[in-house]
Amino acid sequence: MSPRTTAEIPTSRYDRVAQRSADCVIAGYSTSFGWATRMLDEPVRTHVRSIYALVRIADETVDDPDPTFPVAERSRLLEDLAAEAARAVAGARSTNLVVQAYALTARRCGIGPELLDPFFASMRADLAVSRHDEASLAEYVHGSAEVVGLMCLRVFLGGDDAAFARLAPAASALGAAFQKVNFLRDLAEDHDELGRTYFPGLEIEEFGDAERDRLLDDIDTDLAHAATAIPHLPTSSRRAVTAAHGFYSALSRRLRATPAQQIRRTRVRVPDHEKAVIVARALLGARR
Repeated sequence: MSPRTTAEIPTSRYDRVAQRSADCVIAGYSTSFGWATRMLDEPVRTHVRSIYALVRIADETVDDPDPTFPVAERSRLLEDLAAEAARAVAGARSTNLVVQAYALTARRCGIGPELLDPFFASMRADLAVSRHDEASLAEYVHGSAEVVGLMCLRVFLGGDDAAFARLAPAASALGAAFQKVNFLRDLAEDHDELGRTYFPGLEIEEFGDAERDRLLDDIDTDLAHAATAIPHLPTSSRRAVTAAHGFYSALSRRLRATPAQQIRRTRVRVPDHEKAVIVARALLGARR
């Protein structure tokens, strides 16, 4: 699929409303992500928010803790969403505003089914798989996180296929690091409310500091790999990716300093004042 620039395709009022709806979804669900995306230049900011809005709607469909929301109904809604997204990316107009916004971005930035299909496969796995082995976890992380990083990289690079091929491994590593940090900080919710354990062999009642550190060593390796690509990103996205990388690096440090049994009970967060420092550093670094 060949990407097209915003200037090549006029944006209708309907499309603009669709894109604004994606902004509302992001604002309602993610503070840290909202902070980071504000540092993206346009039209990159709108495209990235449109990607994450679709991701969030799918994720909420499978993860809503409401016990009266049956798996069969979640599955039906997820399949409807996947089919609607595929039709819209192929050129159909969607009455789902978030899908419409995503499709605009996918068509303009060259995001094809090779990235969208694995994402929905991982969402389906959340409805059927409660414990992972190494192989299923790798497949799940690829679909739920790495491909999202690759979608964003498509947006950042604006059709530069050579740069995409060169930076794709680092973008995948960043997506994987984000996902695995979230697995670790959400241990209690995933286990107690959703009945899932993502890390292979982890017995949550026996989770200790040594296991915590082993998992964080793997995460920090991914973060280090991801950092190598940041200086090669366009200025339109470099500050935001620097800030997002900084947020998750700070989370990794806080998780490592938190006793494993406390991680088991509470969700570790980065306080707003520390986020503000990370943002300021990202802005200052971009001006050097």
